[in-house]
Amino acid sequence: MSKRDYYEVLGVNKSSKKDEIKKAYRKLALKFHPDKNKGDKVSEEKFKEASEAYHVLSDDKRKASYDQFGHSAFQGAGSQGGFSNFDFSSSFSDIFEDVFGDLGDFGFNAGRSRRRSNYRGNDLRYDIEIDLNDAFNGIEKKINYTTYKKCKTCLGSGAKLGSKPSTCSYCSGQGKVRSSQGFFTIQQTCPECSGEGEKITNPCNSCSGIGKTQSNESVSVKIPKGVDDGTRIRLAGKGEAGSKGGGYGDLYLFVSVEPHNIFKRSDENLYYELPISIADAALGTTVEVPSIDGGKTKIKIPSGTQTGKQLRLRGKGMPILRRNIFGDLYIRIITEVPTSLNKRQKELLAEFKNLEDTKSNPLIKSFFDKAKKFWKN
Repeated sequence: MSKRDYYEVLGVNKSSKKDEIKKAYRKLALKFHPDKNKGDKVSEEKFKEASEAYHVLSDDKRKASYDQFGHSAFQGAGSQGGFSNFDFSSSFSDIFEDVFGDLGDFGFNAGRSRRRSNYRGNDLRYDIEIDLNDAFNGIEKKINYTTYKKCKTCLGSGAKLGSKPSTCSYCSGQGKVRSSQGFFTIQQTCPECSGEGEKITNPCNSCSGIGKTQSNESVSVKIPKGVDDGTRIRLAGKGEAGSKGGGYGDLYLFVSVEPHNIFKRSDENLYYELPISIADAALGTTVEVPSIDGGKTKIKIPSGTQTGKQLRLRGKGMPILRRNIFGDLYIRIITEVPTSLNKRQKELLAEFKNLEDTKSNPLIKSFFDKAKKFWKN
């Protein structure tokens, strides 16, 4: 079967520039890559065809030979230009590095090797507990934690002062090695130097070649008003130092707010239950209630207030984080039935009961009216 014209394969022409050829190939490679079309032989062949076309047209000398002699330029030992048939397996990785930079588009672990010195250190977590009053007012706390800092002796290099790391002989300093796996040539991190491209033969005595040492640190942290349980605060650069001179990670504070003995919190709002006597619920009263800011607020409880009635005090809740706005305070009324009565109290209640009528207890009357209909039916 004769090969298709390379320009036709990529959808370009002889006057197309290199970036246009690369763009055309990238589009086809993304579309027909075997990892995205598993088991599809047609896509696999189109992918190989496009890669072969790009291999030729992306190089000035190969392109010139192809323009003059066509496919015959690369066929047989006596061909013009001295090319043999396209060796896809050996050229695959080079093509993709040229077009994609690394192989991240397809999930390979064969991207360009980065030296560990470019790796930042680990992030750290610190759990901090505060009470609801601290969450309302905001607070500054000093915390102590253990981390890893850059070694002061070798300045983070890991090598003994006056010495330098040597080039890794296994990967020749590339930090990566290639191996053929059937259809593909896979690029992997060098197992000898862990991708660094170099090895420390004369390690620093202080850090044993790691480039960092353990350190006890302390830092003052401002916890803002309105933090809630589970709030995360980031302290940039307060984490661990990276290996071989890498940058520092971050320190994350996870805030836990202790339960309060009066108030219950839901987002920016506060709640509590206020117990009152039967007499106050029936006759009405005025009481002073606490608020989270430490103050007192007078509220009027109207006569005939039932258990479960909820009163709302605007702006008496928690501050909203990084905003000058406050939530509300909700007070739920609980009518307390006396558990111990003296003789006179019992007499008065008995007298009150004899004076009651259905107008005084509409809920009771309504319930038993419904019950009578139920029994009748």
